[in-house]
Amino acid sequence: MKILLVEDEPTVARFIEDGLVEHGHTVEHANNGSQGLSLATSQNYDVVILDRMLPEMDGIEVLETYRSQGLTTPTLILSAKNKVDDKVKGLRAGADDYLTKPFAFEELLARVEILASRSANNTPSQTHITLGELHLDLINRQVTRNNTVIELQSKEFKLLEYLMLNAGKIVTRTMLLEKVWEYNFDPQTNVIDVHISRLRNKIDKGFDHPMIETIRGAGYMISSRT
Repeated sequence: MKILLVEDEPTVARFIEDGLVEHGHTVEHANNGSQGLSLATSQNYDVVILDRMLPEMDGIEVLETYRSQGLTTPTLILSAKNKVDDKVKGLRAGADDYLTKPFAFEELLARVEILASRSANNTPSQTHITLGELHLDLINRQVTRNNTVIELQSKEFKLLEYLMLNAGKIVTRTMLLEKVWEYNFDPQTNVIDVHISRLRNKIDKGFDHPMIETIRGAGYMISSRT
């Protein structure tokens, strides 16, 4: 599971990060609200753990901003504010759960895993996917990179959508055959290579840096930092 932790207290952040990593999860840490918002809107995460009181941008403001952009990532708010009104405000801002400080790590872990499980079993429909300067509009079937419109064929669009939904993760050929082509067998053709090549020419050619990477012997990965 890939988790974004937005927490400005170094001791608390280290405590949470060490525990999550120990349980096999990947954690990216932001120590202020602005950085947290930037990461949340440019990368894909399974869960966001968001402190309420943050420098630069308050946690509620961060949450409301990325929810207004259509991001549905399950979010757990952490806060020393334990009054009912504070919890209601957090939940109404778009939080999926609210945990007050101090807390037991076991409870935090359980809540995070429950949020991820619910999301996996009942994935909310998305209308937009953003990865750095690359933007996918699922309603209008439009792709833009750095505000430049990119024309894609149907299968290319579906391939890009799947890669972006798994941004930062290696996507195997088997996964692509099953999820994009809906094959449950390997047709022994170069159909994936052909479409990846076409997609690269449209998404990466002419821009400052490539986003689609071939992971030799494993598959492909898309990232805003490739």
